[in-house]
Amino acid sequence: MGQKKQPAAAALSDPKKRRRVGFFAIDAGIEAKDCIKIYLVSSKEEVDASSSFCIDPVDLDSFFGEDGKIYGYEGLKINIWVSSISFHAYADITFESKSDGGKGITDLKTDLQNIFAATLVESKEEFLQTFSTQRNFIGSIVSGGQVLQQKTSNGHVASSDSNSVAASNVEVVRMVIGDTEAGPLYGQLIPLVFLLVDGSSPIDVTDPCWELYLLIEKKVDHQGEEHSLLLGFAAAYRFYHYPGSSRLRISQIMVLPPYQHKGYGRYLLEVLYGVAVSEDVFDLTIEEPLDYLQHVRTCIDVQRLLTFEPIQQAVNEAASHLKQGKLSKKTQIPRLMPPRSAIEDVQKSLKINKKQFLQCWEVLIYLGLSPVDKYMDDFVAIISNRVREDILGKDSGTTGKQVISVESDYDQEMSFTMIRSQPGEAACTVQLTDESQANQEEQLQKLVDERMKEIKLVAEKVSSHCV
Repeated sequence: MGQKKQPAAAALSDPKKRRRVGFFAIDAGIEAKDCIKIYLVSSKEEVDASSSFCIDPVDLDSFFGEDGKIYGYEGLKINIWVSSISFHAYADITFESKSDGGKGITDLKTDLQNIFAATLVESKEEFLQTFSTQRNFIGSIVSGGQVLQQKTSNGHVASSDSNSVAASNVEVVRMVIGDTEAGPLYGQLIPLVFLLVDGSSPIDVTDPCWELYLLIEKKVDHQGEEHSLLLGFAAAYRFYHYPGSSRLRISQIMVLPPYQHKGYGRYLLEVLYGVAVSEDVFDLTIEEPLDYLQHVRTCIDVQRLLTFEPIQQAVNEAASHLKQGKLSKKTQIPRLMPPRSAIEDVQKSLKINKKQFLQCWEVLIYLGLSPVDKYMDDFVAIISNRVREDILGKDSGTTGKQVISVESDYDQEMSFTMIRSQPGEAACTVQLTDESQANQEEQLQKLVDERMKEIKLVAEKVSSHCV
């Protein structure tokens, strides 16, 4: 039995029998950074003011889903106000419409609480009240701390027993975590640490080996009352060092955005160096410093080393050896390393460890060349030789390490792997193609160029006596 077929034309002519298929666009979402602005304010009058300080840029992607996007909203705008008085936060959320566009609807309240935790208040009125109810929050906490150093209004620094204390308006206060109120204060700062310090994680506020160094500004209001304002802080861990000493390691250091690039970060580092010297710790180190922090640190250390008499002869001898000339033409280029006695003296007296001292040593030699252009080729040859030995090993021409370019989604120009020949193996066990050899040389040259740029920047800053 056959099935009766209806002509196609007849089927299309009857609108009731047409099949209708609808399509809708999948919600593409919106980048968190495109709809969220974070403001740091010190008074209720600054809330909603166009002149309020906006913290920018802030990496928010890691706090919103796997792709850093917000879904389900049209015309979304989030203004987050953070008080620099008590570090409470309030989020003002507005949007035109909300619907599931195929990717769900982001739970904004939960995501924001994951960032700001207990510091996030529910209402704007409650947030505004904190400027009066919490106005002495910082002052009451730091009153139990130890004032280490004070900076006067004319830029001079005085110790805590100086006669100029009364004229000061900026001071560094040390508080031991676990023994003081520093724990609750740090808890209020954690959201800003997450947002502003790359790769940070909270410190253990129950561990008494942690110390907070708080940079405090004393301000007098219109009523003549003095209030304390937090400009920044450093968190340092005090390790035991055998047989009866300790080591200080800076884990986090942050200057709040409105006060950055004004010398406060440098001042805080200088105070920490003062602590390391006065308390005779073994050394002071920084845990994975970012490039700018490392730059400031090196500028400070180079200036201290320039006036450190025990190493001046060694620096002069290294510079004189380089000035003899034609090092770049030699097959064996010397590294001009500092003597062991200099390394030991610097660590003992200035608390600068060997790794950091070697970074500064190259800058010291560069500063000792005059005119520097005359000796630049030889100096670059020394830096190039040092970089090559550090990466490939001293026997890079035969055995040792080999650098081979590899494909990577991270950075196509600076992606490589190193292979070390085993003892007794011939150099031919690792064969480099002409292309790989060229890539290796190109990558090494980029490292040399970056290092030369760093040396010149530090030398310029030190010579002008400012950072």
